[in-house]
Amino acid sequence: MLPKIDVPIFELTLPSTGKQMRYRPFLVKEEKLFLMAAEANDIKTVVDAIRQVINNCCLDEIDVEKLPIYDIEYIFLKLRARSISEIVNLKYRCFNEIADDTGEKKQCTGTVEFDIDLLSIEPTKNETHTNKIEINEKLGVVMKYPSFDLLNDFATDINNEKLLELILSCIDYIYDEESIYHAKDSTKEELVEFVDSLPAAAFTKIQDFFETMPKIKHTIHFECPKCTHKEDIVIEGVQSFFV
Repeated sequence: MLPKIDVPIFELTLPSTGKQMRYRPFLVKEEKLFLMAAEANDIKTVVDAIRQVINNCCLDEIDVEKLPIYDIEYIFLKLRARSISEIVNLKYRCFNEIADDTGEKKQCTGTVEFDIDLLSIEPTKNETHTNKIEINEKLGVVMKYPSFDLLNDFATDINNEKLLELILSCIDYIYDEESIYHAKDSTKEELVEFVDSLPAAAFTKIQDFFETMPKIKHTIHFECPKCTHKEDIVIEGVQSFFV
């Protein structure tokens, strides 16, 4: 019988709950999943690969399907850092328009490489963020964060119909002075009717919930060595670090 290879065990703190989670680095069998996902160049394939790898590498009981998306992204970055390298090298090309010797404008071709320390990235939290949407003094909605299975369902561009589906999926419960009405106990038709009857200001608050919820992102200060163009580039989402 061939000898077994010991692997190190690491811990992280889940951003959503503060609970500790033990995990191991991913192995060759998991890296193959990532390679196939990267070659597919399809976000749903990437999502499936991440789900499988987290399930394989997590050493504590955890329901990956129910974790908020930002927890999933955070776990993935820690796994990537501990398994391959803490540093990710990204290359960006300048798209600024510059004039050549004849005065004709052309796109700059300057490039800049960046090294990003994955272990230094933490979820960004907006101070104004809340999951409690007050409609009036007597009525409100409490939202829950999009889960991993919702990420798979809404991986492609979200149109108005998909946005409504996402909102319906993330309503935890509705409350008034007398009772709490859990979304899971309501029909889809009832929820649609409720959302359609919301004042515009309340609907905007729900949209703000999605826009301000914790995210895994990193800002790079870009300065082109060729044309000196400067801009801040925001890297957001696991696919941006999928290298």
